[in-house]
Amino acid sequence: MRVAGFCFIRNAIKYDYPVREAICSVLPLCDEMIVSIGNSEDDTAALVSSIPSSKIKSYHTVWDDNLREGGRVLAAETDKAFDQVPADVDWCIYIQADEVIHEDDYAMIRANMEKYKDDPRVEGFLFKYRHFYGSYDYVGDSRRWYSHEIRIIRNDKAIRSYRDAQGFRKNGQKLQVKLLDATIHHYGWVRDPSSQLKKHLEFEKLYNTDKLARDTSLQRTGQFDYSGIDSLQKFKGAHPKVMQELIERKNWQFTADISKKNFNLKGWLLYWVEKYTGKRLWDYKNYKII
Repeated sequence: MRVAGFCFIRNAIKYDYPVREAICSVLPLCDEMIVSIGNSEDDTAALVSSIPSSKIKSYHTVWDDNLREGGRVLAAETDKAFDQVPADVDWCIYIQADEVIHEDDYAMIRANMEKYKDDPRVEGFLFKYRHFYGSYDYVGDSRRWYSHEIRIIRNDKAIRSYRDAQGFRKNGQKLQVKLLDATIHHYGWVRDPSSQLKKHLEFEKLYNTDKLARDTSLQRTGQFDYSGIDSLQKFKGAHPKVMQELIERKNWQFTADISKKNFNLKGWLLYWVEKYTGKRLWDYKNYKII
């Protein structure tokens, strides 16, 4: 069985993406790692090159700004990276630049890839998600966060990144996937407030090119306002080992009153149903679990 990882990144240093940690979290599972580096305004290429691994193969791309509306450019860059995966690879692990796989899940992930390698019904694997917010000590626990996503797919180039690179489809159809008891740690909302604001404003332009011009209040403050979240809980587990150095360097303080919730009546009902039953009613699912 041959496995390749793939990801894309642009301006990793400028917008403080933990891409080094993301890549390093995938390397133990892979025979090679494809990194697609977009046209950056910083030394992203040097950062990737500094990772001490012969598995990494980097490619340079230019993002198409005409695809920015709706985040479509993110899917296009995902497909560019996926297309660099050689034909002899069986499974492909997709990781975004702010996502990290925990080392405790490696054995189980590999075992499932081995088990289903020759089963054509299984087109990919679904991961659970843990979304950190504000700092490494809090996670979002409401419906505003997606609970699962596909992060392993077959090396079938008929599979394409969907919409804004949140998931995948094959010939426009949802993939048939196995659910893994493995969790992606997502750190996209963990930065000091000034860095988070810069990333937020840049990211918004990928979805609506007019929004940045209208939304001037955030720019005036110079700080991202973390208080607008609807619900958080304390994280009581262990972060992946590749994150430890980054966590130790944290240079800002963030605290939240986890007893405070910001829901309407419907939101409260759905929140408590999920808490007590583990079921998320009417959840959007871009996959078919088999």
